[in-house]
Amino acid sequence: MAEKEKLTIAVLSGDLERALAAFMLATTGASMGMEVNMFFTFWGLNIIKKNEGGLKSKGLMRKMLNIMNRGGSKRLKLSRFNMLGLGTWMMKKLMKDTNMPSVDEMIVMAKEMGVNLIACTTTCGVMGLPADTDSFRSEVQVMAGAAYFLGEARKSKVTLFI
Repeated sequence: MAEKEKLTIAVLSGDLERALAAFMLATTGASMGMEVNMFFTFWGLNIIKKNEGGLKSKGLMRKMLNIMNRGGSKRLKLSRFNMLGLGTWMMKKLMKDTNMPSVDEMIVMAKEMGVNLIACTTTCGVMGLPADTDSFRSEVQVMAGAAYFLGEARKSKVTLFI
């Protein structure tokens, strides 16, 4: 039996539009029978951070960074067209009007489809997040570093950076 084709996505941005694109590609790949790995690093970690709970970072600079950059799928900004929150509100309204799933729904859907959600331990260290799954949504069950990502990317037919 042939091995499944692999899709590996490095999610580097915490912008709403890029989160939507990443999860659309991941769920589409999974629906096509691909093994899909999503590796969240730097600002991409915001997408998979818990929406609730306190900040557990250590050190003044890391605490400041995490206060300014709280994260969580409900706090993602649209990107260039955020327009003080109006752009984000409009995009979410358009998504709802066209029955497009929210980021939260896409995260759950991706996990149910077998997509592996991986948080980068190296970035967690830089940003002062504990390198364990307690800081992240329950759908995130793997914590790994750059070597893990490169190993998966090496075996993948498609590797994307979003």
